[in-house]
Amino acid sequence: DISQIGGTGPNGRIVADDVTAFVPSEAGAVAAAAEPAAAGPAAIAGDGFVDYPVSEASREIAARLTKSKQEVPHYYLSVDLELDALLSLRETLNASLPEDEQLTVNDLMLKAAALAMKTVPDVNASWMETVVRSYTRCDINVVVGVGDGLVHPVVKDAGGKGVKAISDEVRALVEGAQEGTLSAEECASGTFTILNLGMYGVKSAQPIVSQPQAATLALGAAEERVLPNDDPESEQIYRLATMVTATCSFDHRVVDGAVGAQWLAAYKKLIESPITMLL
Repeated sequence: DISQIGGTGPNGRIVADDVTAFVPSEAGAVAAAAEPAAAGPAAIAGDGFVDYPVSEASREIAARLTKSKQEVPHYYLSVDLELDALLSLRETLNASLPEDEQLTVNDLMLKAAALAMKTVPDVNASWMETVVRSYTRCDINVVVGVGDGLVHPVVKDAGGKGVKAISDEVRALVEGAQEGTLSAEECASGTFTILNLGMYGVKSAQPIVSQPQAATLALGAAEERVLPNDDPESEQIYRLATMVTATCSFDHRVVDGAVGAQWLAAYKKLIESPITMLL
């Protein structure tokens, strides 16, 4: 605050030496520190509408998604997954883990996606205009909602990690997203993206492929469905099963329909026979 500086120049003017020699009082320093940070742009109300300013980060995400939707020839494949065996495996594994380190269904489904890339590696690739780049490891972006926005932290080399390591990493990334402490490296683009909308009761979704990736997987809500009972020893014609619909968006320049179907078939096999993820 310049009003606190005494001037020694002609007619009490403040000169350079006055500024250099000035030592702010404790009260002044406290007052300066107590000043609130400048607020962001305020909403603008009009006749029957309100305009809310969009942050730079949101504008960047919007531009990137628009570019992907316009440039990538999308196609979509869906498959229904039976989760009962996966839920049973999760219960067994969690029995030996502390309450705050329990595995989630999402952790196991993320691991399965990474392993499916080993079975069908052509999906773990990018269109680079003159070449198709195939990746030797699967880095998976996990879409996380934070307030009104989204972030997509990355789990690197998910196929090379155990489910417990993946679970711990995802938990730490979600906490970092909620606290706003994620680094640029933790939010880097991976080679594949998973979006889980099950907590909103959504049955299925067709996500936008995030360039330069060639595929994005969306998971819906788990629900009990009545299925034909194919057990010849059972007297029941039908049975109940916990099911979820998985929809994968593919970039047709990189992954043709047959390869996309092969990847989903490999993913379904891992989910419905989760013990094979340990092989």
